[in-house]
Amino acid sequence: MDVETGGALRGTEAQDAVGDAGWRLVLGALCACVGVGSLVQAAEVAARVVADAGDDADEHLRVDLRRDGVVLTVRTFAAGAVTARDVALALSASAVVADLGLRTESGAALQAPEIAVDASDIGAVRPFWRAVTGYADESAHPHAGLIDPLGRGPAVWFQQMTGTRPQRNRVHLDLSVPHDEAPSRVRAALAAGGVLRSDAHAPAFWVLADAEGNEVCVSTWQGRDG
Repeated sequence: MDVETGGALRGTEAQDAVGDAGWRLVLGALCACVGVGSLVQAAEVAARVVADAGDDADEHLRVDLRRDGVVLTVRTFAAGAVTARDVALALSASAVVADLGLRTESGAALQAPEIAVDASDIGAVRPFWRAVTGYADESAHPHAGLIDPLGRGPAVWFQQMTGTRPQRNRVHLDLSVPHDEAPSRVRAALAAGGVLRSDAHAPAFWVLADAEGNEVCVSTWQGRDG
């Protein structure tokens, strides 16, 4: 690899850079699935991709193995964003996967849930959530989100309230999905009895609710570059 890490790429730049190689930008990272037939094959895919990434693996690559698939995620963890180095790593990983007779592709599995907590005083409630989840600080900011140290559970973030919201829930799910998956996910949720609360910010996010008013935001990277 001779591509310099450089600065963070805008969403459009990152998604366009990986072209049709099967990668999708989801919650600030490039992600792709590789379908496999066994855990042994999944381990082989992971080993080859990690070896190809070399010294960059620890700081840019995350690999999740299952018996039927491997999920690859690339991001410059120190910067909390996708950079040119990550694009190069993603495309190189796709080439490695292709050499194994497989392919990197998108799909419904590429999603990243977050739990959003509305708070009038974030500083007062954040320590509770940090303690009860056993999570770590996402950054040094006093109002920063919380993340699972093992990278398995959904992140928790805090949304500043400007007033009370009687009779409305104050904890909701944010679900980041591939941009081309979002419309079908929204349609499926509405067909299953959901209610569209707002699409004013789509395609950045749609606000949906279940039959009792519990909310979820279906989010993508689109509409956020500005």
